[in-house]
Amino acid sequence: MPTPSMEDYIEKIYLLIDTKGYARVSDIAEELEVHPSSVTKMVQKLDKDDYLDYEKYRGFVLTDKGKKIGERLVFRHELLEDFLEIIGVDKENIYNDVEGIEHHLSWNSIDRIADLVNYFKVDETRAKELRKMQNLTSK
Repeated sequence: MPTPSMEDYIEKIYLLIDTKGYARVSDIAEELEVHPSSVTKMVQKLDKDDYLDYEKYRGFVLTDKGKKIGERLVFRHELLEDFLEIIGVDKENIYNDVEGIEHHLSWNSIDRIADLVNYFKVDETRAKELRKMQNLTSK
């Protein structure tokens, strides 16, 4: 299982490849706000652990294992954003809150949160009832 730091890199690489068709060390460094040398070290580690195939001076691609993990990490991130939005967290706090909690939840917890998000999405009156309750308790 990848470490939280490895997860951040895999998720970012997955998203870059998905949107641009490729991911360069400089792109990853810019997105994660780290030095390119740190990215290179992590890319080498991810290659060693079979999350990507890296060839010096030629670039890298995610392996099937890396793609699968990347998909799951993006799902987790988006799910937590949806969850926080549904429960009424202010939009300006959502991204930082997700970044703060996503590595600290088990996949079992993520699956239960997915159940709850689906519960609210199936019937929008449920979310409206939650908002009413929040308005009553905040007064």
